[in-house]
Amino acid sequence: MNAVIDAGSLFGEPAWTGCRFFLFALALVLFGCGGGSSLPPVGVDPATPPAGCSGFCADTPTNLTVNEVEGVIARAVAEAQARGASATIAVVDRVGNVLAVFRMTGAADTITIRSPGPAVSGGLEGVNIIPDTLAAIAKAITGAYLSSEGNAFSSRTASQIVQDHFNPGEFLQPGGPLFGVQFSQLPCSDLARRHSGAPGVGPQRSPLGLSADPGGLPLYKEGTLVGGIGVISDGLYSADADITDLDMDADELIALAGAFDLVAPVDRRANQITVDGKTLRFSDASTNDLMADPFTPPSFASIDGVAGVLTAVTGYKTGMQIETGIAFGQPPSGIRPDILDFPGLDAFVLVDAVNAERYRPRAGTDGAAALTAIEVDEILSRALVVANRARGQIRRPLGSPARVTISVVDSNGVVLGIVRSRDAPVFGTDVSLQKARTAAFFSSSAAAGALNGVPPATYLDGGLSVLRKEPLSQYVSRVRLFLGLPTALADGMIAFSDRAGGNLSRPFFPDGIDGNPEGPFSKPSGQWSPFSTGLQLDLVYNALIQHVGFVLGVPGVPDVPANCTGVDGFDNGFMPAVGVIPILANGIQIFPGSVPIYRGTQLVGGIGVSGDGVDQDDMIAFLGVHEAALQLGTINNAQIQMRADNLVPQGTRLRYINCPPAPYLDSDEQNVCDNK
Repeated sequence: MNAVIDAGSLFGEPAWTGCRFFLFALALVLFGCGGGSSLPPVGVDPATPPAGCSGFCADTPTNLTVNEVEGVIARAVAEAQARGASATIAVVDRVGNVLAVFRMTGAADTITIRSPGPAVSGGLEGVNIIPDTLAAIAKAITGAYLSSEGNAFSSRTASQIVQDHFNPGEFLQPGGPLFGVQFSQLPCSDLARRHSGAPGVGPQRSPLGLSADPGGLPLYKEGTLVGGIGVISDGLYSADADITDLDMDADELIALAGAFDLVAPVDRRANQITVDGKTLRFSDASTNDLMADPFTPPSFASIDGVAGVLTAVTGYKTGMQIETGIAFGQPPSGIRPDILDFPGLDAFVLVDAVNAERYRPRAGTDGAAALTAIEVDEILSRALVVANRARGQIRRPLGSPARVTISVVDSNGVVLGIVRSRDAPVFGTDVSLQKARTAAFFSSSAAAGALNGVPPATYLDGGLSVLRKEPLSQYVSRVRLFLGLPTALADGMIAFSDRAGGNLSRPFFPDGIDGNPEGPFSKPSGQWSPFSTGLQLDLVYNALIQHVGFVLGVPGVPDVPANCTGVDGFDNGFMPAVGVIPILANGIQIFPGSVPIYRGTQLVGGIGVSGDGVDQDDMIAFLGVHEAALQLGTINNAQIQMRADNLVPQGTRLRYINCPPAPYLDSDEQNVCDNK
């Protein structure tokens, strides 16, 4: 029996370990169960089903059933009880429909947003009126939206890739590769769908954007992503600022128990994927750390109404019944294969509840020079061809093509077309549109006036008292001083990509150089956090708080409009203001993957790409326009002398795009973006 004792010490003996566990999970024949065998390496999760799918099952009708959702909740509740915790648990399908929210007896009904480390004043920091249900839903959506058949990411992964250093805590390192992605999928987004009484077409909005608080995991069936689970039990919505240790986080452990029967394939998890030579994080815990036996969970009927109750959530879940998830890639999900515009490119498109395409290629709305429908179709098609040839950065198996969403807008921010690769992660849909609009907005002559005209962000001090007001006009004056250009954002002379704008949005400039002052769109170090970023959050802050008030049922507070800008502060009753910025209806994005589009030197739009590595996103956007320009001869990327990389503020040149050196699966061509 010594061998059994040693095996337990390797994994950290769970309360329920025994012969059944090892037979089922490890397929071992141990002493005492009849025989002997070698053990898997330390740190390998015994629940490791094969991937099954590798990016080509996205339109297979696979979905979460009511019984499966019941099992997720029952296992999560049992683990919470074993830990003496009271949790709120949410389950969503792949396009964000909330299938169930279960609040255990004793669970706190509101949570506090606070980043680790020294206290930060402002932004969402310290806000303590957020419903627990919204935190759980945001975590579940994060697990579902960041993942695909080729990658399984969690809210812990999100925490690692949105902070001021990558990795967090490593000085003199640039910000996370998806710096700023937490403020996407917003409840005010004009792209995101809203709950209409039952699961419907997506992508659905997230109440708090994407979450950096561990406790959100994706759910899989036979290698196909079918949804996510989110758990909040500690009353704190935060991030992990130190990834050098292993946290036994109650939220994550409860979520891991819930996901046990629908666990992500081991070879797709974030810890099998590297970015810039660094391994990503999926979970700090394994099933061996669980305290309740996930093989024999209680029946859902035995806990419903006893350990807690199913809960309705205003704006997200009607009634207290469990819903069936919608199969991704089918028309009812809102994302299905294209049949009209992109033959031979394995394209997917967004559709509405009656299966009509939402964003077919169309002409622009900005005058005689506007993009034509033919030009938009060509840009999207060429970008998709580049994506299909490109090597995916964050996908397994190695050698998979990039899977992305591509959006094109005109200079007014009107959506002219959106197309997706097969199995592209859902988060990239809203993000690609944010990126396209951000590039078009900051490259225009109207940006300064628009920012000067919106209401200030009215920061809360914990509850519903005003901490201070932050005028958006400050960012205009700051960027002009920083760049040494007194007419910046008002003359349309500079072409800003998201990579360039992202350079200006970091708490250190140049990015990652500790001790240097911040970029003009950022909060300074010490005031910056993932919940207080600067211009990006300040644009949408009032809208987020209005939405929270709506969900809380504050009298007289309606749901937020389908535009994230122009909302006044709660002290003014969230009255819509004349300063609405239509081009930024779903907010801005500040990590790479977009360029503006020109006809000669006239701005006519922007293209945004998101889903499979930021350098790949840059390349697909830039070369999509370049290849379309070669074919059509009527449009072009920004002329070289207009691009933001001509600017050298504070002695450091801005970046415009950054393309991978040898990006293609079918060619060994190097430096594919040079001299274009």
